[in-house]
Amino acid sequence: MEGMTYTLLIILLTVVVPLALILHYITKWKEAKGLSAEDEQMLEDIWQDAKRMESRVNALETILDDEVPEWRKRV
Repeated sequence: MEGMTYTLLIILLTVVVPLALILHYITKWKEAKGLSAEDEQMLEDIWQDAKRMESRVNALETILDDEVPEWRKRV
């Protein structure tokens, strides 16, 4: 009886537990594969902020081009 217990324990530890871990992490990886709604919203906010900053930089460069034509050569 004791030998059978060790055999079942060895089978459990070498086959069942690793298989359960692999299946568990495959499921986790599939869930984490895409972006969450919160991540998508944050990415959209960052994209809009970047567009606004780009617009401001372009406006500042236009102003500098009009008022100080040689400013690009100084930088």
